[in-house]
Amino acid sequence: MLKRETPISIDGPSGVLEGLYYEEPAARGLALICHPNPVKGGTMLNKVVSTLQRTARDAGYSTLRFNYRGVGASTGEHDMRFGEVDDAEAALGWLRAQAPDLPVVLLGFSFGGFVAGALSGREQARGGEIERLLLVAPAAARLEGVALHDGSQLSIIQPAQDEVVEPESVYAFSAGLSRPHDLLKVAECGHFFHGKLVELKELVAPRLA
Repeated sequence: MLKRETPISIDGPSGVLEGLYYEEPAARGLALICHPNPVKGGTMLNKVVSTLQRTARDAGYSTLRFNYRGVGASTGEHDMRFGEVDDAEAALGWLRAQAPDLPVVLLGFSFGGFVAGALSGREQARGGEIERLLLVAPAAARLEGVALHDGSQLSIIQPAQDEVVEPESVYAFSAGLSRPHDLLKVAECGHFFHGKLVELKELVAPRLA
């Protein structure tokens, strides 16, 4: 059976947000995936984002990926800071409304790692639960001073030859965390996981099982 996503529109803080939703009939949870830097061409169709969506789908999650303001058919203009977190918050609200009793996992790639991380902290501040937070090559500099949900299971996956996000910045961010978490280094791998998407899936899948 083909597992197709359905195009949706979400009421966002700056207008309509474009999304792709996959509904798993007997879902074990809900997965929101946040895409990379929109100023540098990042969209919800990015191949790393697509890999994360398929991995979550195959692990039994209903999934939602979406375009931030000013990307694709999403209205508004880039904010490149907390405006995109506002967008993610609206997307998460829509996703939670589909199945309010299911646990939530947040996945973010690059700039999307900052968005997912910042969103997790917002959720904790309002008493919301996040089961797992999975950050792939996260924009560590943007996460300076950002509170993460400390009740979630945290995994960080970092390419060792990342040419966009300095690996040492991610390692330093990881070392500065007092909470338990996974730091998984992918050898001989650049930022966009060229030739390493299967390995990425193999790292993510057991953490969603």
